[in-house]
Amino acid sequence: MSIMKGQYRKDIQTGTEVEIVLKKDQRTGKTVRGHVKDILTNTSFHPHGVKVRLEDGRIGRVKRIVSTGREE
Repeated sequence: MSIMKGQYRKDIQTGTEVEIVLKKDQRTGKTVRGHVKDILTNTSFHPHGVKVRLEDGRIGRVKRIVSTGREE
């Protein structure tokens, strides 16, 4: 299984487990993990990662997709 970086909107859905970088942590690159509640980026691709809102309300750009939430 390859590591998915989260730059393509098609790879992310509600419930996907992801690691995101919060706005305040962009300089350090520190990530937090959670499940996607809403996808905020409207375009199909974003070079810095698709912007999402996690179930706990935090917003950031996806740096890594941990689990798609669907069986493979």
